[in-house]
Amino acid sequence: MRVLMVMFDSLNRNMLESYGGRFVKTPNFNRLAEHSVTFDNCYAGSLPCMPARRELHTGRYNFLHRSWGPLEPFDDSMPELLNHNGIHTHIATDHYHYFEDGGATYHTRYRTWEGFRGQEGDAWKGVAGEKKSPKEYKNRCDGIADSWEHNWVPQDFVNRSYLDTEEKQPQSKTFEAGKEFISTNHNADQWFLQIETFDPHEPFFTHDKFKKLFPHTYNGAVYDWPDYRKLNESDTPEEILHLRSEYGALLSMCDEKLGEILNLMDEYDMWKDTMLIVNTDHGFLLSEHGQWAKCHCPFYNEVARIPLFIWDPVTGIRGKRVKSLVQTIDLPATILKQFGLELPKDMEGVPLQSVIQEDKAIREAALFGIYGGQINCTDGRYVYMRSPVNYETKIYQYTLMPTRHGGRRAFIKEEELKQMTLSDGFSFTKELPVMQIPYGREAGQNTYPTILFDLEKDPNQESPIEDEAAEKRMIHLMRKRMKENQCPSEMLERYGF
Repeated sequence: MRVLMVMFDSLNRNMLESYGGRFVKTPNFNRLAEHSVTFDNCYAGSLPCMPARRELHTGRYNFLHRSWGPLEPFDDSMPELLNHNGIHTHIATDHYHYFEDGGATYHTRYRTWEGFRGQEGDAWKGVAGEKKSPKEYKNRCDGIADSWEHNWVPQDFVNRSYLDTEEKQPQSKTFEAGKEFISTNHNADQWFLQIETFDPHEPFFTHDKFKKLFPHTYNGAVYDWPDYRKLNESDTPEEILHLRSEYGALLSMCDEKLGEILNLMDEYDMWKDTMLIVNTDHGFLLSEHGQWAKCHCPFYNEVARIPLFIWDPVTGIRGKRVKSLVQTIDLPATILKQFGLELPKDMEGVPLQSVIQEDKAIREAALFGIYGGQINCTDGRYVYMRSPVNYETKIYQYTLMPTRHGGRRAFIKEEELKQMTLSDGFSFTKELPVMQIPYGREAGQNTYPTILFDLEKDPNQESPIEDEAAEKRMIHLMRKRMKENQCPSEMLERYGF
């Protein structure tokens, strides 16, 4: 048995034709849907990047106990468990957060790995002296480019100067490395390959081959990197269309690279014995709900409800759509089961083989969110987004790895560490005590009120409802799922539980 995962970042499922999209032509995602099972109700859990990847390793929510951070010493890592059972694991990726302080324990869990540089202002190519982005450039970071911690834009344009052909782009190199692994090992058994690209994450940098697919009129500044904010009067219809077109161009490149993997599956007759999973960590707002990007605003379905395709050679089911509520935490459980391995007792995800066969419900409700922001719960019909009730309640991060995301200097600050105490930990920390560190940041989501949506009547989440009975039920499900995940008592208090 072999398992191949192709993972994208910030993939808005509404842009895929197989999920009803009309703006971008995605023939290879269509081809994939014809040859796999398409999941209509897959939700992210912990957002954004590295919290989602911790779930991909552990099959547990991250966001109730800590923010962005590395794998912990007590975590059960799916790739590492495969290694220990004689299954070769390999990752090829251009997701540069794997190689920063706040995420540098993930890639070494794989038996072998390859990393490719140059995405999103990655501190890659060294060009000394003053670095400037183009004179006309519309981006949130440009005004603070002199700050070393926020040097993304000028550094990104340094990087781009080395990426003057499609073949040199990090995504291309990532897929070439994945294809090389497949070509080398297509006759071998017992391996897991993860091909993971940062695209179509911003900035939406592509070459003319893909841009030409989206003809439109735009004469403004260079604009391919949206701010994390609400739309305002400066966002003209021409700019909005241009930015969506830049995203579409990058998604078209992703679709083409996916096709190259499907071609190898055909060439080497791998459909008979290789599970294929195609997924993403979360989506991205492209002006929907009057918003750009993610995290600063509620996690609408364009961000939280994500695409997922699985081909299981054991069942041989293709072209099917399933409605069961599934999440990222289910993927490591699915992979372990495919290799016949026992799941760790702390893994909360559920193998999806039963869903593929029978569209069988595996959970009553799913949680998703960002640490310290709104806690969200869905049962597949309703989506309940709850903001804190008791803002004065102090919350803590529980960790043995005092690093996080925050520019290039990602250590938790000294003034926070000075207030650190030792907690007894939780059952999933394997009886290890952990640091309990006060967390003082307030998430942008918390400026929004608690809201409830009925997806059956309002699939685009345009009109929040007031329904006392439905809200009471969703509160019950949310509290139940939080307690099942050993949510810290102060977190329960902060959200009014």
